[in-house]
Amino acid sequence: MPRFTRFLRATIALAGALLCLQPTAVQALAYEAKLAPELFTAPDLCAYTDCKAVLPGAERFSPRDGQPRFATGYKGDTAIGYVFLSTDLVDIPAYSGKPVITLIGMDTAGRFTGIRVLKHSEPILLLGIPETKLDAFVGQYLGKSVAQHFEVGSGDKQTVGLDAISGATVTVVAENQVITRAAQQVARKVGILKSAVRPSARYKDVGDIADWDSLVKAGAVSRLTLQPADVGEPDTGQPYLDLWVGVLNHPTLGRAVLGATEWRALMTRLKPHETALMVISDGAGSFKGSGFVRGGIFDRVQVKQDADTYTFRDLDYLNLYSLQAKGHPNFRESGIFILRDASFSAAWPFRFVYLANKQDKSTGQRQFINFETKLWLPDAWLEGGRPAVSEPEAPWKKIWRDKALSIVFFVAFLAIVAFTYSRRDWLTARATIRDKRWVAWPKYVFWTVSIVWIGGVLMAQPSITHVMTWFHSLISRWEWELFLTDPFIFIFWWFIFITLFVWGRGLFCGWLCPFGSLSELAYKIAGKLGLKRFQRHLPKPLHDKLKWVKYGVFFALMAVSLWSMTVAEQFAEVEPFKTTFLVGPWNRSWPFQLFFTVVLGLSLFIERPFCKYVCPLGAGLAIPTSFRLFGLRRKKECGPCKACAVQCGSLAIAADGKIDQRECLLCLDCMVYYHDAHACPPLATERKRREKAGLKLTPIGRDGYFIPIKEVRGEAP
Repeated sequence: MPRFTRFLRATIALAGALLCLQPTAVQALAYEAKLAPELFTAPDLCAYTDCKAVLPGAERFSPRDGQPRFATGYKGDTAIGYVFLSTDLVDIPAYSGKPVITLIGMDTAGRFTGIRVLKHSEPILLLGIPETKLDAFVGQYLGKSVAQHFEVGSGDKQTVGLDAISGATVTVVAENQVITRAAQQVARKVGILKSAVRPSARYKDVGDIADWDSLVKAGAVSRLTLQPADVGEPDTGQPYLDLWVGVLNHPTLGRAVLGATEWRALMTRLKPHETALMVISDGAGSFKGSGFVRGGIFDRVQVKQDADTYTFRDLDYLNLYSLQAKGHPNFRESGIFILRDASFSAAWPFRFVYLANKQDKSTGQRQFINFETKLWLPDAWLEGGRPAVSEPEAPWKKIWRDKALSIVFFVAFLAIVAFTYSRRDWLTARATIRDKRWVAWPKYVFWTVSIVWIGGVLMAQPSITHVMTWFHSLISRWEWELFLTDPFIFIFWWFIFITLFVWGRGLFCGWLCPFGSLSELAYKIAGKLGLKRFQRHLPKPLHDKLKWVKYGVFFALMAVSLWSMTVAEQFAEVEPFKTTFLVGPWNRSWPFQLFFTVVLGLSLFIERPFCKYVCPLGAGLAIPTSFRLFGLRRKKECGPCKACAVQCGSLAIAADGKIDQRECLLCLDCMVYYHDAHACPPLATERKRREKAGLKLTPIGRDGYFIPIKEVRGEAP
């Protein structure tokens, strides 16, 4: 046994050494790359990055100015194309919750000439999938037109299909949106793509509305509220920005806000195709921006309608000194923005966008993040009602549709596992300690499906990185679409969350975790192949000390993530999940291969050593297991008896007979004992007593004892 103890300690030491090797093992050049702050702010974009790399043939570049911001590349005096930074135009987070900062080149005909990823924060591309895969992905756009429709996956006559990166679907889906949406904005600005022609809004006067609450209930105004944490500022107890926007052209809203006289005066100043938007806001933030100067552009606010983006200059701004509507909110800033583009129509839905300048605490760099509120005038406020609008399909919806059959099978499989476990009393009552087929064979099937299909094919191995990502999304910025782009992980986590509070973490960890299943199946197969005599449990006192290691790893990772998510994602490599399923051990460097080999090799002799002593995901799931609804049954004799404790592979049964559900992996061996009249000492004693007395052996009840024999007395004749 000391040999096994030393072996386990050596494994933990190897995990620590692996973590120490992280900084030197990083080969990803763009991962959290240090970019010059001027890259995001300076007019001369190309002084801080290699624009010629994405627009070959250009001899010089103009400053980037206006909205959307881009630089024009010239050969001699002839413009040959445009270069733009993705974060100047769109704010679409990838799986890490941060955008992939991309430099894009496009010629004057709208063809992509070069795309270069400058920086990303994707953990899968840090020490797993090489960055060359991402470079190959963006290389698929070269030579193609911005007018084409690109989709990740198989294409058709209307779309260009892009080869995805196995194991990084969310990343490439987000990057596809970044590239196409940014390029479309520039293409519309320079006239390569034409803006959609929308008929002007025909407003229906619905009478006078005097109070603000009625305007809100009618849907005539829209609100955008940001908290300090949303923009990386310390909490002040007040919103950072509390903004309202509305269309003043509508007579009902215009009169309510400005009063009849002022509204008519405003309408006389507007041309037939122009739209006036009311914007009021309270809080420390400013929709004008501290850098605004006369003659310049309002760089903090935009309006988006479908793929068109509209910005405002100083001549598009009018002062708004007061509001007439009763009960209107307090405001610190107010103004009227005139939208002069004839392609805009207030009859169609649009989004008012606020661009916040947020500092990344882990890197110190600042970046713009978009926050938006949608406004669509009420149906009853438009002549003929709202027009029929076909919203572009969200990328996650296409992914779910394309994988619909696999999703159905996945959900069905999870339902079968949950149903099977819910029938544990029926199964364990039919099994015996010598013949566990009723319990063992379903688990063997589930383990095999989990390893081969869920882990190997779907690559749906839950990880502590998911927990950290969701934790940070809750405290910063939640993006449903980010998580919906990986349907199997999304569904799996909902299943885990629900069953966690019903039965505890053991159903996932013991029955469904791909790596846990691999570890357990390796242990079982090794025993059948003649290694059973070498298989041991650690001494209970040592186990009771080592089981706390995984909790230390879990809390350490969560604490480090608050300081730097980048470092936490590197340290999360203590999980061999990525090596096993997402990347494959043959694609990794020797420290990861060695760690994977040692952990799996150790699993041949000790049942689930990683799960019991190291796994931070298991620790994270164990904590809420304390609040589960249902646990395993025990008898009053279980304390002094200890028969089933000897066979407990999880070593989760304490000296007093109680089961530590946080450590229990629901192998159900104790429940087989619970129903086995030949193995459970209290049952065996009662069975022998009845057999000796010639009494009937009644079924075993839910309490784990033979149902009592009741004497039935007949009436005297």
